[in-house]
Amino acid sequence: MEEAVNTPRVGAAVRRRRRALDLTLAEVARRSGLSSPFLSQIENDRARPSMRSLQRIADALGTTAVRLLAASDETRTVDVVRVGDDSGLDREARVRPVVRGRHQLHALEFTGGHEADREFRHPNDELMYVADGSVEVEADGRTHRLGRGDTLLLSGGVRHRWRTTDPASRILVVAIGDHVKILES
Repeated sequence: MEEAVNTPRVGAAVRRRRRALDLTLAEVARRSGLSSPFLSQIENDRARPSMRSLQRIADALGTTAVRLLAASDETRTVDVVRVGDDSGLDREARVRPVVRGRHQLHALEFTGGHEADREFRHPNDELMYVADGSVEVEADGRTHRLGRGDTLLLSGGVRHRWRTTDPASRILVVAIGDHVKILES
């Protein structure tokens, strides 16, 4: 059974994004493979989606689950995220946001096993740090194997996917938000 995303305002972020794209609930349901009643419950904060369902919704809305989560949280100027804070934690996916709110950067901690089941391509830079375990990253047609203490920088626009190769892995991914426009100098 999937654990629900522990962010009470994610529904408002989903609704804002859907309306900004001028989509009906039925259209988002068709694109995501989720039911219209379930999507309505999410938008009205009567149901909380699992991380997997949130990603399906994000894909249907042309965004990412991280952006929806960030848009659902209040921006803070100073915010301490403690190791035991379950705010935003997805236990099944073993993903914990370590930066909350909509900021120029976001950071996620991934623990345990993760598969390379989808490809990513972000407009801005992303940094991966391996705190424990190991990971394989496919980027630009090459496979990079990273171990404890290693980092990998991916420039904006690089297609990539990754998977952990050790079930005891702990990976930190820090990225400049997709909403941030980087000016060329």
